[in-house]
Amino acid sequence: MFSGSIPALATPFCDGAFSEGHFRDFIDWQIESGSSALVPCGTTGEAATMTIEEHNHVVKICVEQAAGRVPVIAGCGSNDTKVALDHMRHAKDAGATAALLVPPYYNRPSQQGVIAHFEALVNGCDLPIVLYNVPSRTVTDISCATMAQLAKLPTVVGLKDATGELQRVSDHRQNCGANFCQLSGNDDVALAHRAMGGAGCVSVTANVAPALCAAFQKALDAGDYASALEYQDKLFALHTALFSDASPGPVKYALSRVRTDFPQELRLPMTPSSAQSRALVDAALEIAGLV
Repeated sequence: MFSGSIPALATPFCDGAFSEGHFRDFIDWQIESGSSALVPCGTTGEAATMTIEEHNHVVKICVEQAAGRVPVIAGCGSNDTKVALDHMRHAKDAGATAALLVPPYYNRPSQQGVIAHFEALVNGCDLPIVLYNVPSRTVTDISCATMAQLAKLPTVVGLKDATGELQRVSDHRQNCGANFCQLSGNDDVALAHRAMGGAGCVSVTANVAPALCAAFQKALDAGDYASALEYQDKLFALHTALFSDASPGPVKYALSRVRTDFPQELRLPMTPSSAQSRALVDAALEIAGLV
């Protein structure tokens, strides 16, 4: 269902408010550069600092500006099942293609609680669901056994996996089916993830280097692993630098270098990246040939 380079979009803010104009221009650039789908209101998009109304508005604008050119996988995660369901319903009404959903964070539910959460969402809204497993942020891991159960739910269509445990790709292929859409949630292992059966990457780096990330995924589509490895080597320093400080600080700094009109403003508790981080980003942008 989904494949290729899919940016987890940064959200531009100006004077504390969502900057719709910058966001619309950013979406056009992403699509024109070859991004195959868009993810608004994820972690990189600072969704945790948005009000529910802002969150739903950003998704609506993303769908509107994409205008059917690429799918929109709307971030809808919450540690409150009712809020997640509300986001899903708004995303469906806006025209989103699917919802991206983490297991409830902070609450630390059992695996049975994770299953019950997603069953409630499936029963409450028929928008397709891409699960997002990122235990480094949520604390709660979706175990491989639980994933196999969730994959049987009628509207669960895929997974963004940010565990970094590549053996899970094979486990999920065996127990969720070869057609279960697996997307890497880590740019640095996207090459290996594809080799093991993945379909693409929900990418942070694609915010900054959409054309290169799209070309990397297209090389993999063609089975040209030699070219893909060249792209991997070119982008690896950037993959690392964008997490050299709390994200999305380095991402917004990097964007301000490649798109001088993109605002660097962050919402607390996020703060601008350190001088050391900015130096790493500067060097990585040069290696990638972006500045």
